[in-house]
Order: sequence, then structure tokens, then C-alpha cells
Amino acid sequence: MAKKRLCIMNSTPTISGRTPGPKWRSPIRPRGAVLTRATGGPSGRSGHRMVAWKRQLILFGGFHESTRDYIYYNDVYAFDLDTFTWSRLCPSGTGPTPRSGCQMSVTPQGSIVIYGGYSKQRVKKDVDRGTQHSDMFLLQPVDGREGKWGWTRINPAGAKPTPRSGFSVAVTPNHQTLLFGGVCDEEEEESLEGDFLNDLHFYDATRNRWFAGQLKGPKSEKRKRRRGRKAEPEGADKQERGGAGAQEPPEVVREVVAEDGTVVTIKQVLATPVPAGQPQSEEEDSPDEAGGPVVEPGPRSNAMLAVKHGRLYLYGGMFEAGDRQVTLGDLYCLDLHKMQEWTALVEADPGELGWRGDAPQVGAGAPRKRLCPICP
Repeated sequence: MAKKRLCIMNSTPTISGRTPGPKWRSPIRPRGAVLTRATGGPSGRSGHRMVAWKRQLILFGGFHESTRDYIYYNDVYAFDLDTFTWSRLCPSGTGPTPRSGCQMSVTPQGSIVIYGGYSKQRVKKDVDRGTQHSDMFLLQPVDGREGKWGWTRINPAGAKPTPRSGFSVAVTPNHQTLLFGGVCDEEEEESLEGDFLNDLHFYDATRNRWFAGQLKGPKSEKRKRRRGRKAEPEGADKQERGGAGAQEPPEVVREVVAEDGTVVTIKQVLATPVPAGQPQSEEEDSPDEAGGPVVEPGPRSNAMLAVKHGRLYLYGGMFEAGDRQVTLGDLYCLDLHKMQEWTALVEADPGELGWRGDAPQVGAGAPRKRLCPICP
């Protein structure tokens, strides 16, 4: 019976309070962790990405930030799971620029995809400007030779995600890469404002194409809607679809009260499900008209995703409300085979919403800066 191991690499200390630690090889068994010290590996860092490739762990990028300076990486390392040794890879070709928080996944063909990420650079003294990358690269073995890798920049077709950082990634049962949410920052010299997202995108490496994740909606509601339309007068139907605001997505605004009495206003734009293979111009499947708002995760970044038996599970994340950073503890599930609707397994408890504020005077309009999309 094959042994199962969980490998955890240490991160670097940052202003947000992370502390360094050893490199661990942790067999999943009651005996606990086994300490493994390996030389020749990457420097301490955060925001890097790592995937399992055959009998190796491939690590890319990341950043290190101290109280006075920071540096972003675009180096590549391999950790051998048989010898427990590190080796630095030197791929040929032009690869991604230094970044952290990118998408990294293995394709069915055995290549490694790098998409997006975040980096920042100093434009003048005490002023940094962040970049949300939206380029994509392929890291693959060269001519089947062991230890020889090469970079290739690719330009997928289809409905590409908008530039963002802090998105979440998982791999679907059919080996597509799933991307959820994130935040698109509008950055000025001394302030930062984020537009948080809750959309789904799928990348098919076999076809080199992006697809927007559109939900079909519950079948029972669609049947009711179709039957109802047959009884409506033709004029009323045209008037309903021809209104000035007919194309605007519905919004839900609600207020929640934290433990200290702080009132946080959450505005959520509801997505309108579209049946697979049909244009969105038909409104027969609108859940808004069929009997209530859509149940779905609100806009957020840094959520955690996991896929089990064809179901996508999404937990937590954070969003910003003014100068507040609100931490979420809700849990949702989506059947990736049916793609009909989200199910709320654990709804957000307004009394347990956690928040952090960077500004010394919350609500006073003081400027704020995000350290990175991974460590808000």
C-alpha cells in the first residue's frame, strides 16, 4: 500500500505576523511530523505556488518582505520526493516576470500552467505601485529530457478572466482549472480601493481556452417560468423585456452588526444563471423572477477551494467595507457536473464576522495599503 504524505514548506516572516519554521515532511499518520532539512532549496518566501509533478514538487515565484524592503521572485525549484533534495531549475525561453499569488496547475499533457499573479515595484521614495498580471505561460519538459525545462508564453482564446489578484484555484474532475473570485484594485499613490468578485472561470488546457462558469439554475424553477410565459400577453412580455433597466443585474444590500456594534453594509450583485448552450438574452431562467435571489457566495478574495466527488466546496475569504477588512466563515457547495446552483452549507453569521482595520482612525478616510493579495 502506497504511503500518503503531506508536504508543507515554511513561509517567511512578514509585517502581518508570519513566523519562519522548518521544512516538514509529514506522513498522514498518528506518529506526527518528520523534520527534513534540505540544502540548496529556495530562500524563505510567501505567496509562492507549488504543484506535484510525477515524483517531484515544482515551486515557482513568491515574495519576501521586510520592514524596509521587499523582493519578488520568478525562480523555479524542484523537490525530489524520493531523495528529499532540492534542485534549482533553469528553464530555457522567456518566462513570467517576478510575482506572487499566481495560478499554478498541471495539465493532462504533463505541462505546468502559470497564470496571473501580483507584484509591486517602487515608483518613487515611499511610493509603491502594484501590478495585477493577466499573462499565461507553459512550463514543460524539453524533448522529454530529464531535468530540462522550457518556458512558452501562450494566449488562450475564450472568455478570459478580468485582471485580478487574490483569486482561488482548484482542479475539476475533467482536469480543467477552476478560478473563483478575487479583487481588482484601483490604486492611487496613497490609497487602495478594491472591487471584489465572485465569478467562476474554467481553463481547458487541451483546447487552450477559457470558459465563463454560467449556472443553469434549478430545473423546477425553469419549468415554472416556461409555463408562466405561455399565459402572459405578448405586449406585457415585450414591455417587461424592453424596460430601460431590464439588462441591469439585480443587487442585494444588507446590513450586519458585528460583536462590537459596528454596522457593516454588504452590497452583492446577483448573477443571472444562463442555461448551457443558450444565449443570455432569454430571461426565462432568471432566478430573480422565478421566486427569489440566487444563493451564491458573495464577492471575496482569498477563499479556500476543494473538489471532492465532483463537488466544489468553498470556504471563507475576505472583502473590504470601507476601511474594514471583513473575514468570512461561510461554506458553499456546487455540483460541477450539473452546474445548476450553489448550496449554502454554513451561512455567514453576522455576529461572528471578523474584521481588521489598517487605518489608525477607522472611517476617517485615512489611506491604506495592501501588503499583498495573499496577506491582506
